[in-house]
Amino acid sequence: MKKLCRLGWLSLGLLAAFAVQAQPFSFVALGDLPYGDETRAFPAYRALISSINKTQPPFSIHVGDIKSGSTRCSDQESVAQVGHFNLFETAVVYTPGDNEWTDCHRANNGAYEPQERLHALRKRFFTLGQSLGKVPLQLQNQSTLESVHAQFIENQRWLHQQVLFVTLHIVGSNNNFEVRDPSAVAEFFERDKANVAWIRDAFALAQQSSAKAIVFAMQADVFESKSNWEDFPGHSGFRNSIGSTLLPLAAESAVPVLLIHGDSHVFRFDQPFIWDKKPVKNLIRLEVPGASDVRAVHVTVDVRERMPFAVRLIEIDK
Repeated sequence: MKKLCRLGWLSLGLLAAFAVQAQPFSFVALGDLPYGDETRAFPAYRALISSINKTQPPFSIHVGDIKSGSTRCSDQESVAQVGHFNLFETAVVYTPGDNEWTDCHRANNGAYEPQERLHALRKRFFTLGQSLGKVPLQLQNQSTLESVHAQFIENQRWLHQQVLFVTLHIVGSNNNFEVRDPSAVAEFFERDKANVAWIRDAFALAQQSSAKAIVFAMQADVFESKSNWEDFPGHSGFRNSIGSTLLPLAAESAVPVLLIHGDSHVFRFDQPFIWDKKPVKNLIRLEVPGASDVRAVHVTVDVRERMPFAVRLIEIDK
């Protein structure tokens, strides 16, 4: 119990979740939606949410990019997207994408200051201890558990049927590792440290609590900055958090790990990760569709199976 207390896992209710015999369950993953002009994009997105609600998941996970990279990063846009999250009949957990803040300096985004937009995002979309959606999920925030990372309210985790779910604030555009901008570099290193700590904490908690699987959710396609020689070269904003932390910990872990992301708008369910020149056989990647491909992914989890994850696409009802 002392080890668990150091991790901040004090709730008896959360601990009790591991004592219950795990049953198969499903959840929904989506991201990079809605994209484009609201007159076209919003009706399609609302129709997809209606299709998601019909599956009655205990929760959904939106992996970021709640607007396209060529629309304004306005408060009005954020209000509209909070309204969309309120259409989910159950819980929805959201982790930010690059379109919401790192890319907001673009003229067609309104020439905003990115870190000001990040601050506004944290205030509008995140509440300590609970998710979004009509029936919010109880969860934990890194900002509460680790005082040294007190601003990272968006890094969240929760338990469901002996599976540990964890969100990571790791975004596209090379994770905001923009060496020509000193303020961006400073922001990147601070957030990178928080993500590394949150990943390490997740694996430690899973081991100590006998979790049957771990699910990570984030926005970035981490292969966007790969070179011809390595997946995570020195200029990659994902080298430390993914290449040097998540991959070796997953490779050493005895439990299946699912990494959900968006960013590239291509539906993929595969095992592309390599560590120490060997495939990481227990690490599965799910990339959600998005942008013009307005679909979500229904994920079934059965930890009694060697491969506990199965997926199918959710279409808009015609």
